[in-house]
Amino acid sequence: MGRTYLVEEGIGQYLTELSTKVKPYVTGLLIGQCSPQRDYVIRAVRTPPKEQQQEESLGPPKLASLDEEWITTHASQVSRMLPGGLLVLGVFMIATPELAKDGQNALRKLIFSVEKSLSKRRLWKPAEEEVSDRAALQICSATKKVVCRTYDVQDPKSSAKPADWKYQSALTASWVALGCTVNVNIHIPLLATSPNHDLEKNTKNGLNRWSKQIEDSVFLINGQVKDEDTELLEGQKKFRGNTQPGTQFSDVKVLTQLCQGASPRSTATVQVCSGSINLRGAVKCRAYIHSNKPKVKEAIQALKRDIINTLSDRCEILFEDLILNEGPQKKNVGREYHVLPQRLFVPVAGSSVMLSDYKFGDEAAGEIQERFVEMLDQPVQAEDMHIAEDISTVDICPVTDSPSDTQQAQLTKAMLLLKLQQNMGLVVAAAVAVLASIFSFNYFSD
Repeated sequence: MGRTYLVEEGIGQYLTELSTKVKPYVTGLLIGQCSPQRDYVIRAVRTPPKEQQQEESLGPPKLASLDEEWITTHASQVSRMLPGGLLVLGVFMIATPELAKDGQNALRKLIFSVEKSLSKRRLWKPAEEEVSDRAALQICSATKKVVCRTYDVQDPKSSAKPADWKYQSALTASWVALGCTVNVNIHIPLLATSPNHDLEKNTKNGLNRWSKQIEDSVFLINGQVKDEDTELLEGQKKFRGNTQPGTQFSDVKVLTQLCQGASPRSTATVQVCSGSINLRGAVKCRAYIHSNKPKVKEAIQALKRDIINTLSDRCEILFEDLILNEGPQKKNVGREYHVLPQRLFVPVAGSSVMLSDYKFGDEAAGEIQERFVEMLDQPVQAEDMHIAEDISTVDICPVTDSPSDTQQAQLTKAMLLLKLQQNMGLVVAAAVAVLASIFSFNYFSD
């Protein structure tokens, strides 16, 4: 038996309108949420047309002209605008009858390309029990026939499985929203051996270490630690019907552990660095969870991923902006101070879910409105854009390439102190062992 997709009713009208504009096909993304029982599709977004669309070659149209790179780039951009709990669930294609035969093969190829592109950017790994099926939706522009199949993206040899496509009104009206503010103060050393002061690579490595801290953190939901296998809404009032008076919101506190690892013993490493990167600020994070008996672990997982994604994404955006304005070959010769883009949230018409984007200080509201139309095919009013947080910063602090005599002396002193501490540890351990043996001997002698 295949998976069931519950689909926001308005998506049917959106796809029908797109089918009237097919020349000879249109592709797009399906956005929603996976759950063990069923999947939820809350938006469908067409692939934006390229500025210089190439004309079809002579002869009948073919899907061979499908621009795979353009579609996967669109998927990467859209994934940045999704809060926790939402992801690209699959792809769709509306095509003329003569292209229907090759449509499923093209969709299969796109599904695996999109997943490969998105997984490269993630700083977290999917859980073993996580749903890995992705939807391939094909619609005939003439007959309006809908065919939905799924492929397991964890299996490159996966074959198509049938899936149910069911429309439902007010699909997200009773979803649960979770929100938190995470204070960030990450110090990332720049190793002297790093070629050309590769800031982006060093930053990603530092964020990888930080993401493990987030994974190991304790999450308080409305001030309580809840067992992961309990229902998130346990003990809360239930409302009849599909809708509730308002969005259920849970406030979450994130408690980061100071000590990492199970062993109390630790080792110190002295590394020669060319400088450091410091990320500072408070980031606003949000996740949405379906209301069909969600588990606490589903909610926490969604929020964890939003915390990790939002910092990683805005660092990516910053480096992309630096490359555009300063060129990829620029080296850091002095201290640099940058402001990370701020997160903003925008409501989705007819839904309790909000989408997000990132805004630099000098960006006008019109630029963000254009991005929502281009990426999500959704018009946005300027008054509906809510900046959620204060400014977060990136401070890049290089030091001279060749350490001065004073710096070298400090480094040597630090290494000597480290060795002394290690030796002292051995001496203390030996003394304790001797005392323990004497005590043991005296005890048994008595």
